[in-house]
Amino acid sequence: MSAYIAGPYGCSLLADQGAEIIKIEPPTGDNLRKYPSTLETESRAFLGVNRSKLAAVLDIKHPQDLETLLTLIDSADVLVHNFRPTVAPRIGIGYEQLQARNPRLIYCAVSGYGESGPLKDKAGFDQVLQTMTGMATLQGKKEGPPEILYGSIVDYYASALVAGAVSSALYERERSGLGQFVGVSLLAAAMTLQTGRLVWAENEGREVGRDMRSGGITGIHPTKEGYLYISANTPHFWNALCEKTGMTEFLGNERYDTVRKRALHQPEIVPTLHQALAKKTALEWETSFGEEVPCAAARSVEDMFDHPQVQSQGMIATYQHPVVGRYRGLKRGVRFERTPGPEPFAAPTLGQHTALIEAEAHRLRLLKKKL
Repeated sequence: MSAYIAGPYGCSLLADQGAEIIKIEPPTGDNLRKYPSTLETESRAFLGVNRSKLAAVLDIKHPQDLETLLTLIDSADVLVHNFRPTVAPRIGIGYEQLQARNPRLIYCAVSGYGESGPLKDKAGFDQVLQTMTGMATLQGKKEGPPEILYGSIVDYYASALVAGAVSSALYERERSGLGQFVGVSLLAAAMTLQTGRLVWAENEGREVGRDMRSGGITGIHPTKEGYLYISANTPHFWNALCEKTGMTEFLGNERYDTVRKRALHQPEIVPTLHQALAKKTALEWETSFGEEVPCAAARSVEDMFDHPQVQSQGMIATYQHPVVGRYRGLKRGVRFERTPGPEPFAAPTLGQHTALIEAEAHRLRLLKKKL
């Protein structure tokens, strides 16, 4: 019972591992379905986030639909929702309310800011948390305005926390026989992403540098055609870069023999590096550097569908959707050799499996009466 990205994609990650996921939506649907998209009939974001799920529409303001939901929860292993902390108890699906019905239930609540504190009832969104927690400030250029990192990185990382935390709770339940409350927040996701920055030693001031970038050489550089990202922090990679580009004047020079020194003297190095890189295209440098200098030519996401490495890893699948038709998308991000998991299937249309889910709830109610 979650919308947007963090909860829904966390459940898709669990579906990749074999979980049967039932997505419960209100009559208006997950708001992500309405996001702008160049696809005419569906939201590209919704398709990408909601693979391998059954979908039912339930209006839990109506007693019959609420009873259907509660019947499903009675036999469920996990419930994931992203209601604000005060909302779930009010509509009859608070943790204590459901624990009494199903003591083995893993109850995962995804929130913006957690279950306590002055912001607990505030709606949370990816870019809001990026801006609040310092990510946007550090993403911006020095002395420039804060910048958002688009791609919903906080949401997607929160989804990984959802999948990991639920899996861990299920493992613990195998020992104790009991379910438990699991809390995942966008605030926690944004903070966890910055553990390397969140170290404040005693006697350090506020202006201490927390930027994780090594600066100067490591970064994106222009070439004869296109842009190239280079990572040359270790002595081995730095020496290989100098040799491959012909910057031999920097080899063996103590002035440039550490990452810190090269960051300090980047005004001397970068112009020479750019002059050398201008002799070949980004793709040519990528081939020339090979395994000796970690690098990547800047590509579009479309290039990745048929990239030989992606293809060799079997990361792309072809889906059949009732409205969109055939489309290609991510298959799964984790590989299990002995238990590869079920084949993924397309994200559902709104209420696509409502009749099936209602029939299952009816069967469970009859079974409960017999018992």
